[in-house]
Amino acid sequence: RLGKLAVVVASYRRPGALAAVPSPLELCDDANPVDNEYFFDRSSQAFRYVLHYYRTGRLHVMEQLCALSFLQEIQYWGIDELSIDSCCRDRYFRRKELSETLDFKKDTEDQESQHESEQDFSQGPCPTVRQKLWNILEKPGSSTAARIFGVISIIFVVVSIINMALMSAELSWLDLQLLEILEYVCISWFTGEFVLRFLCVRDRCRFLRKVPNIIDLLAILPFYITLLVESLSGSQTTQELENVGRIVQVLRLLRALRMLKLGRHSTGLRSLGMTITQCYEEVGLLLLFLSVGISIFSTVEYFAEQSIPDTTFTSVPCAWWWATTSMTTVGYGDIRPDTTTGKIVAFMCILSGILVLALPIAIINDRFSACYFTLKLKEAAVRQREALKKLTKNIATDSYISVNLRDVYARSIMEMLRLKGRERASTRSSGGDDFWF
Repeated sequence: RLGKLAVVVASYRRPGALAAVPSPLELCDDANPVDNEYFFDRSSQAFRYVLHYYRTGRLHVMEQLCALSFLQEIQYWGIDELSIDSCCRDRYFRRKELSETLDFKKDTEDQESQHESEQDFSQGPCPTVRQKLWNILEKPGSSTAARIFGVISIIFVVVSIINMALMSAELSWLDLQLLEILEYVCISWFTGEFVLRFLCVRDRCRFLRKVPNIIDLLAILPFYITLLVESLSGSQTTQELENVGRIVQVLRLLRALRMLKLGRHSTGLRSLGMTITQCYEEVGLLLLFLSVGISIFSTVEYFAEQSIPDTTFTSVPCAWWWATTSMTTVGYGDIRPDTTTGKIVAFMCILSGILVLALPIAIINDRFSACYFTLKLKEAAVRQREALKKLTKNIATDSYISVNLRDVYARSIMEMLRLKGRERASTRSSGGDDFWF
């Protein structure tokens, strides 16, 4: 950009070339050709590095600036990111990758617009009741009733999981009828909770497409499908009854999905799901490494042990199982090598598994820490916005206000700074660099 500006200015000053030469204002924000001054509305800190690049031919990365912001600055000046010097290139691209992963701007805007569309209670019956009920169901920190409801919901989830485990245990002192009654009570609570959420929203199709609501629906559907299947199996033959029994057993396995309902109340579980979604490349790379290692070591181990009488390596698929448990350092001991060659191969397999598993774990750990504290920051921002809305509403209605706005703002800023400090301390890379957001 500076080179083009110099050419344009030099051509602009030539007599008779004014009509064919573009104006310098096309390359800058303001200009004073008389004093030969040109103004660029850009970061002065970033321009120091750009100017240093023009002087020395070496482009370094700012420590205090976000990677994406620095990229925008150098792109404005017409410099490619591949021109970054080798001493800063690795740190820059790692920061850029993490910043792009945690760029929630578009997703947050979509979620907020979707949230606002669902909270439009003016269209429909009983708008005040629906809004209060929605705040209790979806905003645990909005009121005392909402917090109590959230605690009760968590208790029901935990009780239903424990009850499901006890129903599968054949213990003489357990009253199965009491456990079944408790199961009915928990399902009734989950059903009522889901129905109330469904009745409160305006766009119900969008409501059913959201992942937390799909999990809630899958947590209660197996119970009702099981009741329906059992009620329709009265006039079936023996073979058909066996098939129905298998279907019921499969449906009962889906009750374990109730554990995912805790994600609605846990930032850690949401961060875990977000990390798995964002680290699909690292997870795929880990599975690829494991697959290659399992294929190689299982084949070598099988041919090393097949000549031994009564060997446990009866086939290559059996060796696959052994290689999987060995590379993941589980080692059940049901299949083990007996020859010296097999033990050497087993040692190499275990060592390779340790090295392969350690490669992407550091990246996934950094990503999880960043996701967790980013969600914490967003929750703090939401709480601050709700508090300001509440105070604004009180001011508009001329009600008595016993809250100091300065104290509210100071507490919110202190919470944001505390979370920022924890985020910086917990998102330290394996190379010792801090990731700033």
